[in-house]
Formats: sequence, structure tokens, C-alpha cells
Amino acid sequence: MPLAMRLRCLPVATVRGLEVSVAVGPRARLLGLAHLDRAVAGSGLFIPRCRSVHTFGMRFALDLYFLDEDGEPLAIRRRIGARRVVSCRKAHAVLEIPAGEGGEFSSSRP
Repeated sequence: MPLAMRLRCLPVATVRGLEVSVAVGPRARLLGLAHLDRAVAGSGLFIPRCRSVHTFGMRFALDLYFLDEDGEPLAIRRRIGARRVVSCRKAHAVLEIPAGEGGEFSSSRP
């Protein structure tokens, strides 16, 4: 199934070996993957200049990777359900991945 319309217009980047949409602009940053079915959410969403995310409106659980300025994980929060606020004060970016789909991504950097 193709990506949701609002994700198709976003730039794509490879973050730690995973190709994901990049949340640019306030709307993309606010909505993230909320209100989307898993089938159209893609492989994940990278949110630069971010240290806190919410999961209000999420229809599936997320694994959250809080990254430092070099893209190294500072904190990993797994299987975060809906209606939560999660943060890491030292983070420079957040990578949202559908729960369980990150594989060994957190332990190796290409």
C-alpha cells in the first residue's frame, strides 16, 4: 500500500540505515504519524530539532529513538502506545518507527 498523502510530500532521508520521511514544517512535526493506519505510515518518521513527542491520535505503537547531534541513540523507548508524551532532554532529533520494525538498527551504524 502506498504512503499516506501527507507523507508523500515530505523529503526522505536515510537515518542510521533506514529510509524515512523527514518532518519539515510545523504541520508535519505536529501530526507526525498520528491518525494514520500502519499500512500507509511507511517505515518511520525523522523529526529533526526535537526532544519530545506525543502519541495522541496514534493507531499503532511506536519505537522512539532519541538521537544526539551525530545521530547516535541517547535513549530508546519501545512500544509506546497512544496518548503519551515522551521526551529526552539531551536529544537533537527523534526517529519514530512502528513498534518492532527497527530490527538491529539501534546497535549498528552504516
